[in-house]
Amino acid sequence: MDKRMIGGLDIGTTGCKLSVYREDGEFVYNKYIEYDVTRHGGAHEVDAEMIFSAVCAVIGEVCAQYEVTAIGVTSFGETFVAMDAEGKALLPAMLYTDPRGAEECRVLCDMLGEDRITEISGAKPHAMYSIAKIMWLKKNCPDVWAKVSRIALVVDFVIYRLTGVAQIDYSLAARTGALDIRNKCWSKEIFDAARIDTALMSTPVPTGTLAGSIKPELARELGIKGDVKMVTVSHDQVASAVGAGILTPGEAVDGTGTVECITPMFDSIPENKEIYSDNYAVVPYVFDGTYVCYAFSFTGGATLKWFRDNFASKYEDVENIYAELDRSIPDAPTGLLVLPHFAGAATPYMDNGSKAAILGLTLEHTAEDIYKALMEGVTYEIMLNLERLAAAGIVPEQLYATGGGAKSDVWLQIKADITNRPVTAMCAKEVGAAGSCMLAGVAVGLYSDLHEAAKVFVKERKTYTPNPETAAQYRKYYNAYRSVYNAVRPIIAQTDL
Repeated sequence: MDKRMIGGLDIGTTGCKLSVYREDGEFVYNKYIEYDVTRHGGAHEVDAEMIFSAVCAVIGEVCAQYEVTAIGVTSFGETFVAMDAEGKALLPAMLYTDPRGAEECRVLCDMLGEDRITEISGAKPHAMYSIAKIMWLKKNCPDVWAKVSRIALVVDFVIYRLTGVAQIDYSLAARTGALDIRNKCWSKEIFDAARIDTALMSTPVPTGTLAGSIKPELARELGIKGDVKMVTVSHDQVASAVGAGILTPGEAVDGTGTVECITPMFDSIPENKEIYSDNYAVVPYVFDGTYVCYAFSFTGGATLKWFRDNFASKYEDVENIYAELDRSIPDAPTGLLVLPHFAGAATPYMDNGSKAAILGLTLEHTAEDIYKALMEGVTYEIMLNLERLAAAGIVPEQLYATGGGAKSDVWLQIKADITNRPVTAMCAKEVGAAGSCMLAGVAVGLYSDLHEAAKVFVKERKTYTPNPETAAQYRKYYNAYRSVYNAVRPIIAQTDL
């Protein structure tokens, strides 16, 4: 009997990919479609209809080749889609890096108090979260707001358009900044203060909840034969944690996509308030009573994409340009310090006004030095976050690497040396997609639970251990890096006219 196929759809800020696995955990196929975001006049946006078109294209192509039983959907967080009565996006969606919503966030804090919002939502209020941006839309675009029939984040937007079912998992709902993380429901207190009707929002459900089949008329339009079940998975970082086998408190995944994110798992909401003062959000995880938090940089892999698009034209092997760049860089630490705030600062600062900086450049440095320094800078920022988490009692002893950055042996060794702990790369080509497949497989009964699914999906590729000599060199540079933000930020403030 042929093994059944499961799909994991991972929707990112710059592209979406659908990966197909057999139920025995073997990777079969991957289709990726890239799209653009726009950054102009301070606005950071993505076209939700363009995302949906890309989603339909990958589903149509994959299902034309394979008989897929179910597809689990995961995506980036915070970004919301305002839909009309037909489910169409009314305007481009504001990305999490978009600065709009700051004033509305302050208004919400004045009404409820920062501590109360944090206690309810598990997240220190910030303009990044959806609720403040929804308030901004209502205030500043009344003509558009009058047409709003439904508000969804990316997963529930796609699921709704595909199936007609409006549901959102707890982890993605938490990225609105308005979910009651204890009672797993929309916070009436926060939504009332924001003057937003919760009836506009999708119904919160557990991670990995079956939504239903793709609408028959849409399936015919896409050329899909057979019944394809759609499963609401989660925020992408949660899907990656599942795909990396993070099923026990104390473990952590390091996901490097557009964003770089450390996701540790724990078994209760932390009592230590420092975790919130440092802007770490507590998010419901896949097992009842378990949670994760995110330590992240807005620009992880995005920094290398920026370098590729602007400074790597001499490299002709476009398909393998990152591997070619990896082969070209120096062995020793560069000695350069990159503050990787190309789209503002994420944890622990949450400072949209911060900007990137490169310190230590001389005429002797090459483009390849800068490329490696970008990897170092992102990793220094993660190390700073690991130190802050340790102060709150969260100390992952090993990192499980996922995402595009986990394909780079060079970067993984840099991470091991700078963080001074083992870093294990996972075998799955797309760990977030694998996690989505695991959750989708459980949802449709292919596996009894996630532990059974993990036995077939979770495989380790290689563990990178710190080189003592290199780690000592990096420690010297990291000690200097810890002062860079506070040194550079006042200068940036003077130039931000």
